Amino acid sequence: MDFELNEAQKAIRQLAREFTEREILPSARENDAHERFPRETIRKMGEAGLLGGAIPKEYGGAEMDWISDALLFEEVGKGCSSVRTTISVQVSLVEQVIYRWGSEELRRRYLPRLCSGELLGCFAITEPEAGSDAAGIRTMAVRSGDGWVLNGTKTWITNGGVADIAIIFARTDHALGHRGMAAFLVETRTEGYRAAEIRGKLGLRASNTAGISLRDCFVPGEALLGQVGDGLKIALGSLDNGRYGVASGCVGIMQGCLDACTAYARRRKQFGREIASFQLVQDMIARMAVDLEAARLLVYRAGELKNKGVDNTLETSMAKYFASEAAVRAATDAIQIYGAYGYSNANVVERYLRDAKVTTIYEGTSQIQKLIIGEKLLGVKAFV
Repeated sequence: MDFELNEAQKAIRQLAREFTEREILPSARENDAHERFPRETIRKMGEAGLLGGAIPKEYGGAEMDWISDALLFEEVGKGCSSVRTTISVQVSLVEQVIYRWGSEELRRRYLPRLCSGELLGCFAITEPEAGSDAAGIRTMAVRSGDGWVLNGTKTWITNGGVADIAIIFARTDHALGHRGMAAFLVETRTEGYRAAEIRGKLGLRASNTAGISLRDCFVPGEALLGQVGDGLKIALGSLDNGRYGVASGCVGIMQGCLDACTAYARRRKQFGREIASFQLVQDMIARMAVDLEAARLLVYRAGELKNKGVDNTLETSMAKYFASEAAVRAATDAIQIYGAYGYSNANVVERYLRDAKVTTIYEGTSQIQKLIIGEKLLGVKAFV
């Protein structure tokens, strides 16, 4: 469905589709099997103008509207969720945080190189004892002269082992709790910054994930994004963008499942006829198609609100919750339709299932999304 896309949006979708088919799909299976991060592919995406997102052109961005952003993530997500995850962090989290909260000097120093793919970034808030509880981080930032000294540990950080810059969240005063949280832009070559890759993941195996250690890591005062106390606001606001990217990517997974299953059901024969004629196969494909359309519309609704610049936390959480759970359902049914052949990485549907599962966990679990939705609808505070 086109949802009355304008010409610019259609052009972005076509560009992303062609790039995915030409540059991402041919190596997606091997990259997944060998846990190989496709750095050159990400660089080519920058050269093609696919990493600029909604960032203004004066900073090297593409000035995409948010529907175009969703179309990009959907097309890339259909081809390879590992690549989609990488660029979602780059575009939706790192670039947006610097643009919204960084000084003019930081914008001009980093945004053009991030949008071109010359630099990669990561967004580091999760810690061993602080996952869904973003306010529970223990990493500390202590004033030192005209700068700050950071100490702490982050984990499960997408792009963490390949990033050139990191957005690091830390406490500045234990007594202030989350009211003392702050965000810092840290170059990963800074002394005291160490990253260790996490391997052996169920899915997103071609996406780099790492733990980060900060030991007496000094950053200048200009590295502070916003003001002390803005940290939680920056984190939660940014996650609205991250969740939007995840939901869009899940639409891509679901479209991939539907395309694969309709084609397979027409050519696979059992009991002397195509399995497409079996009503229980039709039942699975019908649910897949309805979930796909519902998820896409939820994403587009959130995107329209983003385009208007109004609060969209409720709508984005709804889109992320529904699309991620529906993507798991679609991929599970896809394997069932393929039967034993779907249980092998010779077919893309098994990768869709492995990649889909984590979308119900990262950028806020499905349970956290339901808490956010309930809190917004009922006007109560479920958690900090």
